[in-house]
Amino acid sequence: MSLRFERMMEEHEAAQMNALQLAYLGDSVWELIIRYDLTVRKLNVHNMHKNCVNMVNARSQSQILFSIYDILYEREQEIVRRGRNAHAKHPVPKNQNPDDYAQATGFEALFGYLYVTGQNERIQQLVNHMKEVNPDA
Repeated sequence: MSLRFERMMEEHEAAQMNALQLAYLGDSVWELIIRYDLTVRKLNVHNMHKNCVNMVNARSQSQILFSIYDILYEREQEIVRRGRNAHAKHPVPKNQNPDDYAQATGFEALFGYLYVTGQNERIQQLVNHMKEVNPDA
């Protein structure tokens, strides 16, 4: 799966982006990865939706970040920190734990960063590691 721009950003350009912008993109990237995986599993649409909702939420993303954090490179950890510390102009959704929500924003920022810099192989490595750690995901 490769949906690409005309020009990838250099790492230093992407690192200068607002962390919430990276998270905005990363949220879509993560959801597309999950939806594609669920489609390949040939589940019915109802089960795909239920599974997607379970994987694309703050709690799950926080847990996944915890499972991959130790294998992140220094720059990736910095992107996560920036995302985690970014403050949106809206309150944390009522049904979300604020700590999970902050971690999830860091997770999404990481995936946004990797996407805009064209690091598809790195995204796949992280997804594969997450699947090794949590085979039920």
